Amino acid sequence: MTGTTPILSVRDLQVNFSGRYGELTALDHVSLDIGEGEILGVVGESGAGKSLTGTAVIGLLEAPGHIVGGSILLDGSRIDTLPHHEMGKIRGRKIGAIFQDPLTSLHPLLTVGQQLIETIQTHLPLGRADAVARAIALLADVGIPSPETRINQHPHQFSGGMRQRVVIALALAAQPRLIIADEPTTALDVSIQAQITTLLKRLCREHGTAIMLVTHDMGVIAETADRVAVMYAGRIVEIGPVEEVTRRPRHPYTAGLMASIPSMRARDTTLRQIDGAMPRLNAIPAGCAFNPRCERADDRCKREKPVLAARSHAAACWHPLSGDQS
Repeated sequence: MTGTTPILSVRDLQVNFSGRYGELTALDHVSLDIGEGEILGVVGESGAGKSLTGTAVIGLLEAPGHIVGGSILLDGSRIDTLPHHEMGKIRGRKIGAIFQDPLTSLHPLLTVGQQLIETIQTHLPLGRADAVARAIALLADVGIPSPETRINQHPHQFSGGMRQRVVIALALAAQPRLIIADEPTTALDVSIQAQITTLLKRLCREHGTAIMLVTHDMGVIAETADRVAVMYAGRIVEIGPVEEVTRRPRHPYTAGLMASIPSMRARDTTLRQIDGAMPRLNAIPAGCAFNPRCERADDRCKREKPVLAARSHAAACWHPLSGDQS
């Protein structure tokens, strides 16, 4: 991050769920920034809170989930307190979204052109002819061959990878400042995954769009992101430049994630794993939430919750792997 105002700034975000166990904290004082033309990877196991963070940013939290603290700023303006109808104007125009299954984002009975043109005309002051031209240009930009022909086809006439490209085109339709990409490559085979991540990097660079890339795959993060935030039990436990975090992790949880990735050079074919499981919301332990699974945990870890320092590479850990944070 440079000294300029970030496109997205999340500060001390807390999201609770109300239920039979009372108020349960699902996001616990999450803070992050994303700058212009930057990809921030958000990674963690299922239940870590990574997708929930993206949902809160885009304003799509559903009851019983609700924001109880913190703030979300887009280009310096607060958006988490906007009325529902005002937030609806932000979505699509200033914030785009790419989800895991493109079929959930595309209407099966409408051509991709109809969906693109409607999105463009909803958010941009363009006539029909200009909207059609922009839709064709977007399809070409995301790598759809023969866009003049394929604009008139329905989603089922596209492969999975091509459908995801259409969804990316929809996310870019109104020239948003920020894109929330939630597991955008999970349902695709490896070769298509590589094409999509390359596409996201190129679009980010050419359009200056900020991207929050939510995934459980550290390999995708390493190939795509500029910085990475590692989440565990609703908190960011480590954040920093992707090369530093992946090569020199400071939090034991991050180190465990990296050790679980198979290596082409390793002779040992046995994969390492992190013993135990992510705690349920009603059973998050005191102190560091990772302490029951951590070999380095001591009494302090079980009593006191570590704080994430405001540094370029920081870990919320009382005993970081590389000593003092810098």
